[in-house]
Amino acid sequence: MAGMLVFVLLCSIACLLFDGFHDELVVSDVAIVLGNAVSNTGKPGTALQARLDKTIDLYRAGFFPNIFVSGAVGKEGYDEALVMKEYLVSYGIPKEVIWVDSLGDTTYKTAWHAACIMKQRGITKAIVISQYFHLSRSRLALSRFGVSHIAKAHASLFLAKDPYSIAREWVGYVYYFFRKYPKDPC
Repeated sequence: MAGMLVFVLLCSIACLLFDGFHDELVVSDVAIVLGNAVSNTGKPGTALQARLDKTIDLYRAGFFPNIFVSGAVGKEGYDEALVMKEYLVSYGIPKEVIWVDSLGDTTYKTAWHAACIMKQRGITKAIVISQYFHLSRSRLALSRFGVSHIAKAHASLFLAKDPYSIAREWVGYVYYFFRKYPKDPC
């Protein structure tokens, strides 16, 4: 029995990784970029910068005309979403195409807010951008909030803490899978 549980756990982690490493790039209405830590100097941390750099590359390649950045005020005292916008603008992204969500302190809330903005603006296609291990849970949350067309792209970065993050994401995915979602979140 224990062997079967370990097998199921390993297979589900393998599926999470397989999903995360295989980008699905489709021309979409908006990129949804999930926040991450900001450094003590107010600049994007390593993981957040990798997400933003991927966003810049895909924007320049014409995959989406709008960018939804989401985060919250972290322990460093900076609003992640505003730092994200500032970084994108410094690389030539027009500020008018960047939508800021400063209340996205969880993946759940980011998905909720993004889905509502998309509904209000009458758009249906999104590309979610995050670390490879975070994409499955992000897409699950967005789909549960009614977003039907969700492509994905992973930031090109590997950190020493990734094994911990992968285990955390597996637990998070299971929780999000069974979690209750509002029928009409907006």
